[in-house]
Amino acid sequence: MRLILELPAQAKAVPEVRRAVRVCLGIDSSPEVELCVSELLTNVITHLGEGTPVTIDVSPTRVAVSDPDPHTLPVPRQHQDPGAESGRGLMLLAAVSARWGVTRRPDGKTVWCELLPTTHQGELSGRSAASP
Repeated sequence: MRLILELPAQAKAVPEVRRAVRVCLGIDSSPEVELCVSELLTNVITHLGEGTPVTIDVSPTRVAVSDPDPHTLPVPRQHQDPGAESGRGLMLLAAVSARWGVTRRPDGKTVWCELLPTTHQGELSGRSAASP
């Protein structure tokens, strides 16, 4: 199962993409997949702006979001203010994925993460988070 979407990055698209992931991957799909796609799409909206064209490529074990900006790269925040309402996306991504990274191209970049296959009801078995 694989879902590929091309769309403008917009806040209203985030829940729609999560819903499409659930439909494509199945109702018991991993909540980690939905979290990763939400965080990566939200990062594009936050750092590149609404309307930025993106390609979202999702499978049960991999999420990738491509955009046209090769220069604005994701950087995890080292010291997060506990009261801050944003800035935790990459920490969450690192916590639920086996690994993540960025592939740069002359015409853009792809931010991706890999997840381990899920067991019953989306629970992960024997997984530990690793740094990119």
